[in-house]
Amino acid sequence: MSVRIRLKRTGRRHRPSYRVAAMDKRRARDSRVIEELGLYDPLAPNEAQQLNVNRERIAYWLSVGAQPSDTIRQLLAKHGVGEGSGQA
Repeated sequence: MSVRIRLKRTGRRHRPSYRVAAMDKRRARDSRVIEELGLYDPLAPNEAQQLNVNRERIAYWLSVGAQPSDTIRQLLAKHGVGEGSGQA
């Protein structure tokens, strides 16, 4: 099984929010996940409040070979989590 760390959309129309999740890459975007790792709210007023993740679990999934999606890779690097910060 090939695992990816990616976003799962929640929220309502015109007010998106996302869950950061580890899931099988063959599954649909909003389908069943292996583990939910945090939340991403792009419309949060403070940039520091946009991404709220469990850093230990992100580091674990990266260490066992999970591949982050392009969006997740950029978010983690921007907020200093995972690969970009040397924790993985």
